[in-house]
Amino acid sequence: MAANEPGQPALTSASSLAGGAPDWTSNLATPRSALAIGAHPDDVEFGCGATLAKWAADGCTVHHVVLTDGSKGTWDPDADTRALAAARQVEQRDAALRLAGTNRGQVMFLEQVDGELDSTLALRGQVARCIRLLQPDIVLGHDPWKRYRLHPDHRHAGLLACDAVVAARDPHFFREHGLAAHRPHTLLLWEADQPDHFEDVTGFIGTKLHALEAHTSQFQSTMKATSEDQLQAFRRRITDRLEGLGAAHGVGAAEIFKSITDL
Repeated sequence: MAANEPGQPALTSASSLAGGAPDWTSNLATPRSALAIGAHPDDVEFGCGATLAKWAADGCTVHHVVLTDGSKGTWDPDADTRALAAARQVEQRDAALRLAGTNRGQVMFLEQVDGELDSTLALRGQVARCIRLLQPDIVLGHDPWKRYRLHPDHRHAGLLACDAVVAARDPHFFREHGLAAHRPHTLLLWEADQPDHFEDVTGFIGTKLHALEAHTSQFQSTMKATSEDQLQAFRRRITDRLEGLGAAHGVGAAEIFKSITDL
C-alpha cells in the first residue's frame, strides 16, 4: 500500500501482502469487548471498521479512543478549526454507532492538537488508563513501524497503543490510576508492512462504508469525494481493496493486520 494512505492496503498490494508472511492466522473468536485506538476521527473506520462491525454483530462491545482533535483535517486555510474539531467529535460518535449499533461502547477523545501528537509518558498513561477502565479483550491500532509513513500522528498513535498495552498490564505502571492492571489477549495493528492475520469481513463492507460516510467533513480532504460520482468511486475503491484482500485468502472480503499475542 502507499505509505501514507489510511487503513487497509490498495488492491495492487494484495498479492504481495498475502504471501508476505509464512504463517497467517485468521478469524479470532468474537471478543467480549474490543478497543480501537486511532490518531484522528475516521482512522478506526479506515483501519478496522469491517472487523469491528462483524464482531459487534456477534455481540462484541466496541470502544473507540481518538487521540487528536482532528482540527487540521481540511484543505481550507480559512476554516474555523475549533468548529471543525467539534464537528469531528459528532461525526465520530455517529460513525461508532453506525459500526456497532447497540453494541457501541465508549467513544473517548484525548483531544491532543491535530498534527502535534507525541508519544509522551503522560499520554501513555492516559491511554493505559483507558485500557484499564474499558478492559478490552483485543486492542487495535496503527502499526507504528510502517516504513516511510509521513504523518507523525499515525506513527505516535501506534507507539502509544503498543506502549499503553504494556503499561496497562503491569501493576507497577501508573499506580496513581487506582485501577487494576488489565492484559488484553491480542493486539492487532493495521497499516502493517508485514501483516500475518486476516479477518473475513464478507458482508460487512457496507457497514464500514456507512460508518466512513459519517465523517462528512472528510469527504474532500481524505476521501476525495466532493460529488456523487467521486463518492461512488470512493466506495468502489474501498470495496475493491477488501475484496482483493479476501480473494488472496479465499474469502469474499478481508481486513489484514499484524497480530501480536505475546502480551
